[in-house]
Amino acid sequence: MADVQTSPSAAGMFPEPVVVKTERRWLYIAAGMLGVMIGVVVVTGMLQASHPISDVETVDPTTLHITGEFVESNLGSALEPDGSVTVRIIGEQYNFAPQCVVVPRDTTVRFRLTSPDVTHGFIIADTNTNAMIVPGFVSDVVTRFARIGDYRMPCHEFCGFGHHGMWALVRVVSPEKFKDLAPEERLRCDSH
Repeated sequence: MADVQTSPSAAGMFPEPVVVKTERRWLYIAAGMLGVMIGVVVVTGMLQASHPISDVETVDPTTLHITGEFVESNLGSALEPDGSVTVRIIGEQYNFAPQCVVVPRDTTVRFRLTSPDVTHGFIIADTNTNAMIVPGFVSDVVTRFARIGDYRMPCHEFCGFGHHGMWALVRVVSPEKFKDLAPEERLRCDSH
């Protein structure tokens, strides 16, 4: 019978002090990387708390319905001089105001959103439109709709016990029909 040669084990190839030294070195490297990552998170958080990102738009959530851009009479769709459409919506527990908005197909649509109470989600089904609506801030989302129809707009951020029933509708119509509706008014589905 032939002698079977066995290769030396890894433990037998390296003396214990070398293994301990190598493991300790990798532990220090991993701990250093973790420390750098935690430091970046802490510094970034502190800097952004004292110096918010420059393009953040703020609004007073306690006076939304009384003054400024989001008063009741200014909510809904509005045709802008450049041909685009601006839609202003307030998300509040547990509905969107207005509940339904009308926009034209193949036109640039800017959604301006805010909330007076808690964080809400803004997503339009069958599109890539998605944003968070945070109290005290204005979310600004630009999109276009390629087809005519109704698009559901549910809140996708848990906002309380009535969250499951919080949704609205975006009704996309032809550009001709949109211009015939009411060019000088704020458009909502319930008004037409």
